[in-house]
Amino acid sequence: MMEIKKVLVVGAGQMGNGIAQSFAQAGYDVVLNDIKQEFVDRGFAKIKANLARQVEKGRIDQEQEAATLAHLSSSTSYADAADVDLVVEAATENEQIKLDIFRQLDEIAPKSAILSSNTSSISITKITSVTKRHGQVIGLHFFNPVQAMKLVELNVGLTTDEETVKVMKKVGESLGKTVILSKDSPGFVVNRILTPMINEAVMALESGIASADEIDEAMKLGANFPMGPLQLADFIGLDVLLSIMKTLYNGFSDSKYRPAPLLTKYVEAGMLGRKTGQGFYSYE
Repeated sequence: MMEIKKVLVVGAGQMGNGIAQSFAQAGYDVVLNDIKQEFVDRGFAKIKANLARQVEKGRIDQEQEAATLAHLSSSTSYADAADVDLVVEAATENEQIKLDIFRQLDEIAPKSAILSSNTSSISITKITSVTKRHGQVIGLHFFNPVQAMKLVELNVGLTTDEETVKVMKKVGESLGKTVILSKDSPGFVVNRILTPMINEAVMALESGIASADEIDEAMKLGANFPMGPLQLADFIGLDVLLSIMKTLYNGFSDSKYRPAPLLTKYVEAGMLGRKTGQGFYSYE
């Protein structure tokens, strides 16, 4: 079985820096890449703050903190994919951007390397189609926050080979995650179920059934959710949720996946949740 030692993570944002940290803490050599050095620097600052917090809480010691940082390096060029065993793409949830990244990485990465995507909804088979390594492309879907969430969805494209699945299942488990396999279908498992539920909560708010607070309280106390659906929407990002709903709607051509008009309005207004300071709740 192929051994993964060096990993390139493309995208140093919220998901990318969390994925890079998880791999580095598990002992992999990790190159964190983004289009601008300032984005990479911001990602590194987040990793350092997270590690410092873990030391403070006694989860890791200073030696482990130093070892994790020693496994990390930065990059602003895809040329740095030339000697890696695995690429984890964690760029923005935009189909054209992702396809373009995979086209370029396929030309640069070693022929033996596996290319994976952290996409939450885009077809892995479609991503595979822009590469020449049809058996070695797979979805590796982490959840936010990466360090705390124990699940990884391994999303298997139509042409992904068995060896790639075996290698990536082992990699996911080496990060301390539980790995589930999902066939390539819009939204995979979690988002196919979760996102329409959140969308329905937005519909309920829009039709005036109850206030945002009451909807969230109802689901926390009536369904034992740790976080209400509208609070969770703000945490995930309303733009991300809208993108997933559109993927489901287009993928199944089924009106039950129609995005809530209020969700679209919020995104158009730039009120995307916690990351902008305003969503269904205010975070100023």
